[in-house]
Amino acid sequence: MIVALDGPAASGKGTLGRRLAAHFGLRYLDTGLLYRATGLAVLRAGGDPSDPEAATTAARALTPDQLHDPALRHDEAAQAGSMVAVIPAVRTALLAFQRDIAHQPPGAVLDGRDIGTVVCPDADAKIFVTAAMEVRAERRFKELRARGLDAIYPAVLQDLVQRDGRDSKRAVAPLRRSADALLLDTSELDADQVFAAALAFIADKTGGS
Repeated sequence: MIVALDGPAASGKGTLGRRLAAHFGLRYLDTGLLYRATGLAVLRAGGDPSDPEAATTAARALTPDQLHDPALRHDEAAQAGSMVAVIPAVRTALLAFQRDIAHQPPGAVLDGRDIGTVVCPDADAKIFVTAAMEVRAERRFKELRARGLDAIYPAVLQDLVQRDGRDSKRAVAPLRRSADALLLDTSELDADQVFAAALAFIADKTGGS
């Protein structure tokens, strides 16, 4: 079984994805980590993440071990990942990586920006997770503060606005909801309510499996 979760940053995809994977006994892949790892590799090599040649080289050399680097959770990696993600050759290089994980039995839950539209258009269930910008910024702000980082709310908000712009306006695989995806707005829902809504939708799409 393949479950595709798409949506903008801080919408709740990761929390939902990990919970669904554990519930169904599936693998979980945060595909954003692939782009973060690629961008971080470019930075560590002294390059510019917006440079197509450097970014594509890093994407083609990506290994699963790189996805476990704690530095991928830092803002520097997030910004670099957003920059490399707009490069068509990078997305092409990482596409097979994602599809391979998705189609290995027993299946997987993948979260990202183009899972239901590009990576796994044949997914058994597709969910587009979103939330109001201010709600997402507040979540991200609290997350950063909880990790001991000196976050400033206006800066966090501006970062999300910029990332949304890059994700939705890029020429290849822009962030958008698949026509057959459930629109799940988490603005006023807690984690349990989000999980329950997702389970009900998946059960309907898969016949209760």
